[in-house]
Amino acid sequence: MVPITALWLPILLSAVIVFVASSIIHMLIPIHKNDYRQLPDEDKVTDALRSASVTPGRMYNFPFCTHKDMKSPAVIEKFKRGPVGHLIIRPSGAPGLGKYLVQWFLFCIVVSIFTACLTGGVRQPGANYRAVFHVASLVAFMAYGVGQLQDSIWKGQTWGVTLKHVFDGLIYGLLTAGTFGWLWPK
Repeated sequence: MVPITALWLPILLSAVIVFVASSIIHMLIPIHKNDYRQLPDEDKVTDALRSASVTPGRMYNFPFCTHKDMKSPAVIEKFKRGPVGHLIIRPSGAPGLGKYLVQWFLFCIVVSIFTACLTGGVRQPGANYRAVFHVASLVAFMAYGVGQLQDSIWKGQTWGVTLKHVFDGLIYGLLTAGTFGWLWPK
């Protein structure tokens, strides 16, 4: 067993490496260029949302219904007529990219801490690179990649977009594992 205090360097360095890799993937490589689209007649839609006084931080489902109402003819007709979807409202104003980047980096650190806890619990000091890489890659990929599948299952995101994010998660998991294997205590 390797104590987490002995893994502070791979924890921090893997978080930095994933942060940089994600920046490269999202800013320099066009793989995610078409993931998001502009609403048709955006001004009309956003004016309607403003007049409805939607609340930032909420997720709205439409058409909305309770489990009890789901089989009512009126609700069934709304679902047939469409559109059907989820809508998340953020606070008004320019996006606070700095805040999002800080949160992303903190998430990367949390993933690396869990990777350290689990890998350190099953591998001894001096374990070979492949043994450390195997465990660390599985843990990190579960955190970065597998969780993305829920967006297609529950939120209706296209599988193409989701699989691109899962692939990103695979890259992040492999980078994390490589860092842990490289810096594993002897």
